[in-house]
Amino acid sequence: QVQLVESGGGLVQAGGSLRLSCTASGSTLSFRVMAWYRQAPGMQRELVALSPSVGSATYADFVKGRFTISRDNAKNTVDLQMKSLKPEDTAVYYCKVVAGVMDYWGKGTLVTVSS
Repeated sequence: QVQLVESGGGLVQAGGSLRLSCTASGSTLSFRVMAWYRQAPGMQRELVALSPSVGSATYADFVKGRFTISRDNAKNTVDLQMKSLKPEDTAVYYCKVVAGVMDYWGKGTLVTVSS
């Protein structure tokens, strides 16, 4: 069973930076996709950034130029570097990986950006 553990959330002022990390364990398959999603209160979960095993990362328009996703296949980790944070970035951030045909989700880490 794949398990994901996120870390790095917290409270930051607008304009600040945070780095989220996600470590995956328990998979015998490589991860076709490693991604970060977020869900703000009362909103649907939305894709923030996605890193495929082959090809370039993709980003939601609202984070382009501010967030960077990076993965380390040897360590089974995926990070999200967030800069120039805005109050509207406040949300629970979730790590997701795809192994085979299965999606696996972390429990989320809260990011709060104060104005």
